[in-house]
Amino acid sequence: MIDLLQGLTEAQREAVLHVDGPLLILAGPGSGKTRVITHRVAHLLHQGIPPSQILALTFTNKAADEMRARIEQLAPQQSIGAGTFHRFCARLLRKYAQFAGLEANYTIYDAEESLKTLCRTISELKIDPTLFGPDALATAISWAKNNLVMPQQYEPRPGNAIGAVVKRVYPAYQERLRRSNAVDFDDLLLHVATLLRENSEVRQDLDERYRYILVDEYQDTNLAQYAIARALSIDYPNLAVTGDPDQSIYGWRGANLHNILEFEKDFPRVRVVRLEQNYRSTKRILRVAADLIRHNVKRKQKDLFTENGEGRPVRLVTYRNEREEAQEIAAEIAAEIRAGRRRPRDFAIFYRINALSRAFEAGMHNQGIAYQLVRGLEFFKRKEIKDVLAYLQLLNNPRDEGAFLRVINTPTRGIGKTALQRLTDHARQHALTLLEAARDAAGISTLNKRAATAIREFAAIVDRLAQVGQDTIEEILGSVLSDSQYEQRLQDSGDADDQERLANIQELLTVARQFDEQYDGADRLERFLEQTSLVSDTDDWQSQNDRVTLMTLHASKGLEFPVVYLVAVEEGLLPHDRSSQRPEQLEEERRLMFVGITRAQEELQISRAEYRDFRGQRNMTVPSQFLMELPREDMEIRELKSASHCEERDFEETTAAGPYREPVFPASLAKRAGLRLTTAAELAGGSASAPVSPDVFHHGMLVRHPHYGLGRIVALSGSGSGRKATVDFASAVGRMKFVLEKSPLRPVGN
Repeated sequence: MIDLLQGLTEAQREAVLHVDGPLLILAGPGSGKTRVITHRVAHLLHQGIPPSQILALTFTNKAADEMRARIEQLAPQQSIGAGTFHRFCARLLRKYAQFAGLEANYTIYDAEESLKTLCRTISELKIDPTLFGPDALATAISWAKNNLVMPQQYEPRPGNAIGAVVKRVYPAYQERLRRSNAVDFDDLLLHVATLLRENSEVRQDLDERYRYILVDEYQDTNLAQYAIARALSIDYPNLAVTGDPDQSIYGWRGANLHNILEFEKDFPRVRVVRLEQNYRSTKRILRVAADLIRHNVKRKQKDLFTENGEGRPVRLVTYRNEREEAQEIAAEIAAEIRAGRRRPRDFAIFYRINALSRAFEAGMHNQGIAYQLVRGLEFFKRKEIKDVLAYLQLLNNPRDEGAFLRVINTPTRGIGKTALQRLTDHARQHALTLLEAARDAAGISTLNKRAATAIREFAAIVDRLAQVGQDTIEEILGSVLSDSQYEQRLQDSGDADDQERLANIQELLTVARQFDEQYDGADRLERFLEQTSLVSDTDDWQSQNDRVTLMTLHASKGLEFPVVYLVAVEEGLLPHDRSSQRPEQLEEERRLMFVGITRAQEELQISRAEYRDFRGQRNMTVPSQFLMELPREDMEIRELKSASHCEERDFEETTAAGPYREPVFPASLAKRAGLRLTTAAELAGGSASAPVSPDVFHHGMLVRHPHYGLGRIVALSGSGSGRKATVDFASAVGRMKFVLEKSPLRPVGN
């Protein structure tokens, strides 16, 4: 028997040996959290607890798969239930679909199809989409669902114009989903949370079944996920949650930080275990991360430490522009690989938003470096993939209006918008599904003969395909591609893009074949569609691939790399401009940077560019305010010779043995013509020219200067018109003194 406690610290042992009662594991980054979770599950199994009574909920499919595999190594042939919240709820909802007004073969709409359904609803209600855009309405409805507000319960705040529109749209949108026997992502959680709240018998049965529940990344749960975990832990309160408030980075999609901050209030008898030893990073990297995150207020104190070595200083580099940033980083990586010191998979480049990847992709191409761009959702967002899957969705759920409308004219069958509208009107008037109406197209008087024939022929194709519904997924896909002529149309095309689409469809067939090898149940079509609908961002990331990884900071959660480049650390990007006016969002942006820093094992570089082409404009950037919060004694400040303020002289670089020296700012930068600084206030839509009283400024305040960027007041003297401030700037400017009444300094956020 495997010794489950071997090599564990005292804190890790305490968590592993805990069996009954609530448990809160506050796990810092790189603290062996996954090892603790898997060893604890194995310990439960060795205590004789049946695998069917253990449920582990995660936030990514990759994390769930890894957890399951590691548990089976520790406790062979004992497979527990492990998956994401959404996948768990999807399976549960199939069993209890009638309670939500659904049938078990319901369709899960992705974000794109949900938005299309919402747009059709808006059009049906004759609401002007230019006044209240579908995206804004979708966000409001998603917020309501994540907070367990049903359509009939939704009440807008007084004077809230968009809220009044949501009150009309939300019920109609939900009814449209019901008619199509479909749900959106938020519904998966909402319907299950509602079921557990309103049906005590079902709740008790599930509580009895899942007596031991583990929730990973608990800091990222929203109210609906909290309600589900809480409802399943009433009779058997053996809820163990693992998380770190300092790594809560999904507030924008409804995550509620208070779920973990207030866990002790929900379970007064909870045992709290802190995992504070970091096994991943060097001491310098860990100190940089700790100094950054201590500026947050909403957190639980942890004293992170590591027995790893000091390591190299964290590099802070300023480049001239985004092209130089990408090219220089690619060149460094190439040099390390060619010298045999590193392999491509040792490197990762993190950025705040996907739009920043383009320059780094070009840099990798120029250096001939193999890389993987982590956008797990992208494959299943491609038009050709969504087209083919829509056929499968319609076969599985003939009521699916979205799938019907997507494929009835794909490939082109000469069925116009007018004909489709008349078909839809007929279906509404006679309480038919669109597919049922299509079968009766010859009897619809408003349709001309050609349109009626084309529509009826399409219905015949679907009915013919329905006969192969029990075949393997690969066989069903093959029939769809053949009978619909979708594949033939692409093969006959001489367009290079169509040939790429054809290759993508072949890849989908490979995905289907792999699925068939793993699952052969009678509900295989439902399971396959569920799997393709609930893809996570990092599902296509392969740690074994010997490639440089390019990904967003959000996608980097849970991963680690020997060398990390954290790029574009500038105001408006990191922190994102949306966070500038809201302290809680600014704290989340700081947590996001903390997550990025703590992915690094051995080396970390943080960089910014002086000028960046972004959203069609070239602007001089402002260094991120977070750079002011990093400990300079653990950093090496580099300003490339090609950067504008290094054109006159070289700055002395900081080394591990040498102290940081305040550089002198040359006057040439302030006089550069043709380019101006874009301030955080301007990014947020504010004014940069409004006068500010000298009395507003105080010691420690974060300020910005139109040429020198972001700084912090380190000294003040005098009063009134003679009041002066000494400011420490984030860039190579160093410290400068100003007469406040005459200076262009502005407080950040004012």
